[in-house]
Amino acid sequence: MKVKILKEDGFDIALFGLGLSYGITSEIEIEKFLNSERLKFQLKETANKLFNKEGGHNKFLESVQLWVDVTAPLFWWKEADTYRLSTKQSSSTMHTLMKKEITQDMFENKCLKENVRVFLEDLRIIKDFESLNNYLPQSFLQRRVWCMNYKCLRNILLQRKSHKLKEWKYFCKEILEQSEHSEFLV
Repeated sequence: MKVKILKEDGFDIALFGLGLSYGITSEIEIEKFLNSERLKFQLKETANKLFNKEGGHNKFLESVQLWVDVTAPLFWWKEADTYRLSTKQSSSTMHTLMKKEITQDMFENKCLKENVRVFLEDLRIIKDFESLNNYLPQSFLQRRVWCMNYKCLRNILLQRKSHKLKEWKYFCKEILEQSEHSEFLV
């Protein structure tokens, strides 16, 4: 499994929006706010008090966006798909499965039995996409770019940090290590 944050954006805009609720940024333009370290510090302190409160108090987290490049097995993606508050773009099996040799590298932990790998490769060679797709093991790795906001990601981390699948623990660890503002995620 691989997890890499490609881009993170919107934190300062989220603080600016948070300031509207308190009348701090209501009378100024965004450019003035972005150039004011004092105002950003003040609103970050407010954000520190609100990020872990639900009921709309932490809605500013919805404005912070991440794009994460994840290569994970199909069994992990089946669980990740329960989080519908995000956008995913994937390497489609429909368009890519038949293009290159089936190798051990295409599976989690490279533990596919050789006779299974050969069977799958034979299906690919004879261009039997339907059978190959039907017999594809759940350990098959799929790469997706997953776009989500901090609020959604916070929910994922809270629910999955102690999950029995090691892939979830790895995902949570990598996200927390790579995030610019991980203090708002836990």
